[in-house]
Amino acid sequence: MQEEIFENLINGLMDEQFGTVPNFITPELAAALRAQLLEYYESGKMFPAGVGQHTNYTRTEKVRGDVIKWLEKENSPAEKAFMKHIEAFIEYLNRSCYTGINAYEFHFARYEEGSFYKRHRDQFQTDQGRKFSLVTYLNEDWTSEDEGQLIIYRDDREIAILPESGRATFFRSDEIDHEVRPTRRARLSIAGWLKRV
Repeated sequence: MQEEIFENLINGLMDEQFGTVPNFITPELAAALRAQLLEYYESGKMFPAGVGQHTNYTRTEKVRGDVIKWLEKENSPAEKAFMKHIEAFIEYLNRSCYTGINAYEFHFARYEEGSFYKRHRDQFQTDQGRKFSLVTYLNEDWTSEDEGQLIIYRDDREIAILPESGRATFFRSDEIDHEVRPTRRARLSIAGWLKRV
């Protein structure tokens, strides 16, 4: 079952330039990660995100409005379980597609009502290490009325993906323009990158 989910993500990437599946993580893990994110948020451990890297890093609410906290294996059982799942996906991706991924990084993200992230790509101009982007959603009972869709720009199309709990979306960091549309309620996710360093 796990490898079938991984295969569906990869097939979507190969066929449509992005893959998305509704059950990348179990409902139990999604609930545990959601609780962990909310605990970090309520205890003041999440901070405004920015754009760029190193000396080019800036915080600007005109571009993005989320607060983040980087995941670490030693922080909680839920984070450890998520990273173990990511490592299994990387092992399958490397075995089936010879991608050479040897590192990863992920952060929790919370978008407040009305916040967004304008159209962008995930790879830095000065660092080509990010090869694939992977976003996993933690939102309970999300509907189209809540908005906050991930928009994938592919050729002349805009594909809207609802950030439903357990769903993941996977695409190349250097090829796909995307954005987060303004959300009508707090929007929770884990965003990250599979890297070759």
